[in-house]
Amino acid sequence: MFTHPLADGVHLRTLEPWYADEFAAHLDRAREHIRPWVGPSFVTETVDEARATLVRYAEATARDEARLVGIWAEGTLVGGLMFVDFNAAGGTAELGCWLEPAGEGRGLITTAGRVMLDWAFTQRGLHRIEWRCRADNVRSAATARRLGMTHEATLRQAWLNGGIHHDKQIWAILADEHRAARASA
Repeated sequence: MFTHPLADGVHLRTLEPWYADEFAAHLDRAREHIRPWVGPSFVTETVDEARATLVRYAEATARDEARLVGIWAEGTLVGGLMFVDFNAAGGTAELGCWLEPAGEGRGLITTAGRVMLDWAFTQRGLHRIEWRCRADNVRSAATARRLGMTHEATLRQAWLNGGIHHDKQIWAILADEHRAARASA
């Protein structure tokens, strides 16, 4: 099993289908907090729907097209990150995240994001990783900035959520930029 320590009592782990009950309980705590910012297919309501999401990501991982990892703090799942789109042949990916309120303010997403970037750039040889968020999601944009990403564009009314078209920001970092930032840290 993949486990990576992030801080004292905090671990990053592959979020697999057998975590469905725990993932569903976590989404019960996180659902209304994350609903405005993530795709509706991710915000599940039942254990069966949670399992289906985890199976969908496991199957995409098996095809080398996505990844899903959870962040456990003191033994409780509090959030995670995902490569929503992972294209090893093309050298690109999109990284996303979510976090329940109990996990906020501790730098968990930034720390875990660096681990994910390191893995994708060094182990998998990717060239470019994007971060996409609603333009009014100030916290997500700040995380992209802390990860060393550059704001490249704002797509006007490009994301439909809750019946409303929202502007979407695109942030990105290149492998060379990531290596340079890590070397100077």
